[in-house]
Amino acid sequence: MTHAELSEASASALVGHTSGADWLARYSTSLMGVFGTPQRVLVRGAGCLVWDADGKEYLDLLGGIAVNALGHAHPFVTSVISSQLATLGHVSNFFTSPTQIALAEKLLALTHAPAGSKVFFTNSGTEANEAAFKLARRNATGLDGAPRTKIIALEGAFHGRTMGALALTAKEAYRAPFEPLPGGVVHIPFGDVAALEAAIDETVAAVFLEPIQGEAGVRPLPAGYLRAAREATTKAGALLILDEVQTGIGRTGKWLASEDAGIVPDAVTLAKGLGGGFPIGALLTFGEPVSQLLGAGQHGTTFGGNPVATAAALATLHAIESQRVLDNVVAVGEYLRAGLAAIDGVTEVRGVGLLIGFDLDADVAPAVVTAGLDAGFIVNSPGPRTIRLAPPLILTTDQAGAFLAALPAILQTAKDAQ
Repeated sequence: MTHAELSEASASALVGHTSGADWLARYSTSLMGVFGTPQRVLVRGAGCLVWDADGKEYLDLLGGIAVNALGHAHPFVTSVISSQLATLGHVSNFFTSPTQIALAEKLLALTHAPAGSKVFFTNSGTEANEAAFKLARRNATGLDGAPRTKIIALEGAFHGRTMGALALTAKEAYRAPFEPLPGGVVHIPFGDVAALEAAIDETVAAVFLEPIQGEAGVRPLPAGYLRAAREATTKAGALLILDEVQTGIGRTGKWLASEDAGIVPDAVTLAKGLGGGFPIGALLTFGEPVSQLLGAGQHGTTFGGNPVATAAALATLHAIESQRVLDNVVAVGEYLRAGLAAIDGVTEVRGVGLLIGFDLDADVAPAVVTAGLDAGFIVNSPGPRTIRLAPPLILTTDQAGAFLAALPAILQTAKDAQ
């Protein structure tokens, strides 16, 4: 496509000269079908709102699946990205940049990392978990000198779709087409402390946990579970690795969802909201011993930690701090959960901050997604009876209230469609 053709495609979408149906017809003939048919063709966003190619407005309550922490087209973040790209866009990791170093320092400070902690930057959460998988493999010797071959994850876990991350992911439908996967991963029952303690011994290299399982329907680990995991892994000499790809960077009203557990993990993975919509992920290692497990040449990335991505992340973190966004997450999250619990047809509400899952009294969640779109709201259904909300962290009470007011009619429309 020439520059003129690219400009024409962008302009025609923005002004509505090409309909959503026309774009979708072109999509089906040019892109792989791994995502199915897109629900809409989105062309513009501002704050918590987006517009499709036909001019319809939507309140975005999914935020790119917990990615758009500051909503769409945040003026400060976009200006920083533009300025950095005009200054220095990409260098290989034979070199570094001030934004890369500054972001690593900022993340270590925000997470209260102990001396000797380090950061490795990636382009996504899956890549961060892939790096963490390799970190676990490097913890290869038990207390008695015997090899550690086992990695523990939980039933319901989702850690990504590359081969190592997929081995950690529990969903059989994702795993089966690509087996055999990297071996040694054992999935144990979710939230069962006794099962966890029984599974951890000197053959275990690492335990991978999500503080809240997002893809499984927003399931928080029970109180005390992370502390029990820390005690058991420390006793056995295994690593405790927390996947905070979806829960980190303010999603729960704290920088890390695991903060309240009062523990120091061996590693944490981040992504999604870190770049405010620009692709970036990170593996943080806590303390000197674990930070030395991956040596020179044992892992790498071409694009990870590039100047534009790290500038975007620095801008996102600055905006979250300076605009007191974490306070908003707590307040609006409480308002949403209370409102949802009072709606007829909602049987359970779960989550923390602005990562919320709620269950329905019938298998109509996919129909709710469709009815929600027709009503101007973007939501997600990770299960037949479950709706997930992960809106921008700047969602207002008025916007949340508009959704709550519309939800009873959306639920009824979904039930009538069944």
